[in-house]
Amino acid sequence: MSDADDVQYHIEAGPGDVAETVLLPGDTERVDKIVAGWDAAEEVASHREYRTVTGEYEGTPISVTSTGIGSPSAAIAVEELAAVGATTFVRVGSCGAIQPEMAIGDLVISSGGVRQEGTSAAYVRETYPAVADQEVVTALVAAAERLGYDYHVGLTASTDSFYAGQGRPGFGGYVSRAGTDLFEELRDANVKNFEMEASAIFTLANVYGLRAGAVCTVYANRTTGEFRVEGENRAAETASLAVHLLARMDAVKAEAGADRWHAGLSLE
Repeated sequence: MSDADDVQYHIEAGPGDVAETVLLPGDTERVDKIVAGWDAAEEVASHREYRTVTGEYEGTPISVTSTGIGSPSAAIAVEELAAVGATTFVRVGSCGAIQPEMAIGDLVISSGGVRQEGTSAAYVRETYPAVADQEVVTALVAAAERLGYDYHVGLTASTDSFYAGQGRPGFGGYVSRAGTDLFEELRDANVKNFEMEASAIFTLANVYGLRAGAVCTVYANRTTGEFRVEGENRAAETASLAVHLLARMDAVKAEAGADRWHAGLSLE
């Protein structure tokens, strides 16, 4: 465990408590569902919405930290986890799909984010793109393929509002014109889904020279009106396997003397 002087204020974890790659679900209860598929797991910290468990998956060191809901708390997690040694972050969650062909239980692997949250604007100008790391995207796609899960790759819109900001009716049936217009605009622009953290995580990771990605299970299709909690563990299983594949990719890169993973390299 860490020296008390090095423990981070919000997450209450310190150097040596977390692996280099950390999964980031929002819900503290999702932590148990994620680590259920690991070979070993030990809780190392729990404070406020931040619950951290470190262990192994297929022999690969791995950690998970819950972030709570929204980009402000997710950014705190990224800041403090990076301060204690984390270099790769994978958002693991649920989402609302906005394209009609996307089924409940499908996975969305984000290639980038539409910055409809305000947190990332505190770090860098609004025209700075929120882009997922391509190695993380590749590992998530490879994991979904190996597990046989249906998935979609594309842009994710991250908002600060679950109700009005995503075009949902609020209290008393209130509907925000801005939220409704945004939903229609993003659907027409081929954005895949709504959630609330990915674009901030991507932005911070790029600013700091770290890696980040996101995989979410579709619980709702906002275009068709379907809602059902189905395939809850698919994103967790895919993210955990992706961490193992990333570790193998990094090892192959090192052996080949390559700076980035590319199609000429093999995991076999």
